[in-house]
Amino acid sequence: MLLVYTHKITPRLTYTFKHICKRILDLDVKFTSKVEDFIAHDSLKMSYTKQPLSNELFVRSHNLLFEHGISDLDINVQPWENTKGFFATGDRSDLPFDIFAASFYLLSRYEEYLPHVKDDFGRFTAKESLAYKHRFLSQPVVDVWAYKLCAVLRDRFPEFDFPNRSYKIQPVIDVPTTFYFRKKGLLRTIGGTFGDIGRLKFKQLYHRYSVLMGFKRDPYDTFKWIINKQKHCDFKFMILFLIGDYSTYDKNISVNKKEFVSLIKLVADYSNVGLKASYFALDDISILKKEKLKMEAITNRDLQAVRHSFSKLNLPQSYRNLIELEIHQDYTMGYIDTLGFRAGTCTPFQFYDLDYEVQTPLQINPYHCLDFALLKYQSELDKKEHLQKLIKEIKEVNGTFTPVFHNYTFSNLDRWNGFRSLFTLILESADEG
Repeated sequence: MLLVYTHKITPRLTYTFKHICKRILDLDVKFTSKVEDFIAHDSLKMSYTKQPLSNELFVRSHNLLFEHGISDLDINVQPWENTKGFFATGDRSDLPFDIFAASFYLLSRYEEYLPHVKDDFGRFTAKESLAYKHRFLSQPVVDVWAYKLCAVLRDRFPEFDFPNRSYKIQPVIDVPTTFYFRKKGLLRTIGGTFGDIGRLKFKQLYHRYSVLMGFKRDPYDTFKWIINKQKHCDFKFMILFLIGDYSTYDKNISVNKKEFVSLIKLVADYSNVGLKASYFALDDISILKKEKLKMEAITNRDLQAVRHSFSKLNLPQSYRNLIELEIHQDYTMGYIDTLGFRAGTCTPFQFYDLDYEVQTPLQINPYHCLDFALLKYQSELDKKEHLQKLIKEIKEVNGTFTPVFHNYTFSNLDRWNGFRSLFTLILESADEG
């Protein structure tokens, strides 16, 4: 067990140390403000305060973990060996940067509470982030910093047997539109038919009626392929279905259709199933609750996981709504158009509510790759290279890779050509040394 001496034990401090020490390094951690307890401890120990007590392992603390609320911080990002750091500590500290304050800044999404420019959907964009501006978005810096702390601890306590964690994969498959042509109802099918004719899309019209008459499989119906992939993996996929009402933003088929319900039940036999919350559920907890109850009625299980439509988050309210409804897992934290680490980590972490200054029960599973972000790379080789770079970064810290794909990503549509092999590449990375 690691004992940390500090002049003041705060919720921010315990939250950050537990993520770095317990979730990343798998070290139990306790805290004390009593010098005599610290001196008496005969195993791993360090001090986190303004001045060292003696010659112990010491990291000079920034004020951030002892503050309340939000303030405009002066951040100076600097190179640090193979990574970057901020909140410099000075000469007497065993680490040149306060990795705990810096980690809290990234994990709490502190910058998303500060004034920033949003996109057309009201989302925080990668270009607004500190990580993008200073070019460390492509590295899970919180995990990298944790391993730097571990190296210093190993040096100070060579006899201690440090635990090792292993690389994991948590594939997420988002299902906003179950079928492209089927089960849309008469009016939507007629509208789609006239739309094809009006835009002179005669090839699509042919495919539409080939599917409707049963001659061809619907291009979005890739669930047999997904289940087959699941059967060959030791880890469970998380598959999230949109079951909200039809709207401008959400256009799935009706959850009242028996075939849709049967499909969700079938998938739930093999994989973990969660909810793709509708666009309007983001701001209206009554809609979110209605969708939660619908999904629980279908699966006969408590709903554990949610991902919001369009990867949109309104912090902190979006997460407070999940907590109020006792939903424990979120898969919305990431960027839609950029590969990388929005919260600076590839380790699932708890949501910290900056307004209430409290760690919550909600686990955030940050995603690092959305299929749409790979479309910017023209060739399949480019896509594969960028994906492999991302996997390499996560493997170096034995983290958890969370990619988000969609059911239609595995279709035979030209736009998604080669994405089945990219998904397979991700799955196979679990077996590589």
